[in-house]
Amino acid sequence: MTYEMILTEKPADGVGVVRLNRPQALNALNSQITREVFEALEAFDRDEAVGCMVLTGSDKAFAAGADIKQMLDVSAVQMMQDDFTDWSRLTRLGKPVIAAVSGWALGGGCEMAMMCDMIVASETARFGQPEITIGIMPGAGGTQRLTRAVGKAVAMEVMLGNRHLTAQEAQTAGLVNRVYPVESYFAEAVALAGKIAAMPRVAVRLIKDAVNKAYETGLTQALEYEKRNFYLTFSTEDKVEGMSAFVEKRPAQWKHR
Repeated sequence: MTYEMILTEKPADGVGVVRLNRPQALNALNSQITREVFEALEAFDRDEAVGCMVLTGSDKAFAAGADIKQMLDVSAVQMMQDDFTDWSRLTRLGKPVIAAVSGWALGGGCEMAMMCDMIVASETARFGQPEITIGIMPGAGGTQRLTRAVGKAVAMEVMLGNRHLTAQEAQTAGLVNRVYPVESYFAEAVALAGKIAAMPRVAVRLIKDAVNKAYETGLTQALEYEKRNFYLTFSTEDKVEGMSAFVEKRPAQWKHR
């Protein structure tokens, strides 16, 4: 498929990369670029050769926010009818997605990064939700996901006081997994994706599913969900292979089924 605002590639075995590519607008998110992002990620999710995905932008900006020009004359009714910030397609992907973030990740860009399963950042990454400075508020999960990641007090300051979190602050708060120099953050994200892609993929999918359930529900329900997924792993060929390889003291040869 041909895209206008994103680039796709497979830089390593089992890894699919989607790169935001609106450099003239610091990768500002409009309806076209978000649609292309979701379509490309869904295509990789269906691709049997891909086990993990990386979503990234440029070294200068992951995404500097939503495209304000597109929203300037849009009414509340139009926003509701178009459901502009319904990005749940990203959260419904079965395979893990790693956000490789450098430079600005603001507004919708921060929200999109937080919708991924992990974040690898460069030392120049800056995370923020500056919607209040234009008279609105986050609408694609910012008030919910940021609060869960960094806590109420910090989330309030970010959203009400327009504070930008540095990469190191975001890592300390639990929003970011790892921080690397700008020269190597993308390669490190791809390496992490490759490591995950080499794992038994049915188990990877079930673990991602169970962790997200913990994120979204209470403990009792989440524990029951985990137990169900745990039992399901015992129906896979990879369970037999993994345990046999452990007993026989040899590397496992995963079948991904």
